[in-house]
Amino acid sequence: MTEDVKINRGLKGIYFERSGVSHIDGAKGELLYRGYTIHDLAEHSTFEEVCYLLIHGELPTADALAAFDAQLKAGRTLPPQIHEIIHATRDGHPMDVLRTCVSALAALEPASHDKGEDGFLQNGLRLTSQVPMIIAAHQAIRNGRDPVPADPTLSHAANWLWMLKGEKPSADAARLADVDFILHAEHGANASSFAARVTVGTEANLHGAMVTALSTLAGPAHGGAAEDVMKMVQEIGKPENAAAYVKQKRGNREAVTGFGHRVYRAEDPRARHMRDGVRKLGQEMGAPEWYEILQAVVDAMKPYARHGLNVNVDFYSGVIYQLHGIPMDLYVPIFAIGRMPGWLVQCLEQQRSNILIRPLTLYNGPDARPYLPMDQR
Repeated sequence: MTEDVKINRGLKGIYFERSGVSHIDGAKGELLYRGYTIHDLAEHSTFEEVCYLLIHGELPTADALAAFDAQLKAGRTLPPQIHEIIHATRDGHPMDVLRTCVSALAALEPASHDKGEDGFLQNGLRLTSQVPMIIAAHQAIRNGRDPVPADPTLSHAANWLWMLKGEKPSADAARLADVDFILHAEHGANASSFAARVTVGTEANLHGAMVTALSTLAGPAHGGAAEDVMKMVQEIGKPENAAAYVKQKRGNREAVTGFGHRVYRAEDPRARHMRDGVRKLGQEMGAPEWYEILQAVVDAMKPYARHGLNVNVDFYSGVIYQLHGIPMDLYVPIFAIGRMPGWLVQCLEQQRSNILIRPLTLYNGPDARPYLPMDQR
């Protein structure tokens, strides 16, 4: 057997392809979408504009953005069978229901089988609009309510909150949801995006790739951090308990949720925008204590920053969802809403220069040996 082969477990540090979509500098804590810093996009852009940028490579003109927005709004429809499927699976985890419905859409919508580049694009934009509808419809149905119809006058983020809660969000709440989606829109070859590219590499259709991505995102090592942070905040209870909590965790060599990242050694550049959002929304909702607990944890973790244990974007996301009264099992599906354009553009890139992704494993089992008949074993 070959003994001098270097194994990069988890493909860590391996470049498998070139990409013109997002640039991540983990040492400096930088993230660019198509050359634009995440800070400029979070402060000045909209989710719709960022979707356009990721997909087309350039910021849109006013007319191009209006046409793109109209296309997204036109996609806010679901076949009636999807509501039937949601009723049948109403007691399932929202990620299981979402994955099942996206898979069903492949069978219900003939256009899903168009594997040309334009077909991928059209299916991806429609799914970008349909995913939040599925999540909101499931939340309504499992609570004995009728789904709230989409509102064509609202932005993508505001319409999501409208369908979920049945009331128009404030401008600040809608903007915070918009920023949340922008920050989660794309992040290179993360586990779910890589999994989607593997599926596209087999020449499967886009719906199949999205089902793969959703299945991968559902794993707690990828998409579950926001939920875990909220559980931690509830366990801490008060800001003055944070230091003792962190000391106990570190003393037991246990991770403190929301700190550290597979890529970033410096602070996750997305985190600062969610931090400001938590503070403002907490004040608006009359619950500033959640922000105070988070900041107390940050203060207690400062000695460990030199080891790369800095705040990541998920540290603040869960509290934002909690302030909206959103159940914890919807936190990962919300991540999926924001990541839809990133998955789409990764699939488009894979398709344009497609190759079957097929890595190797180094065999370390028994040497060749003879087969023994049953009576000799």
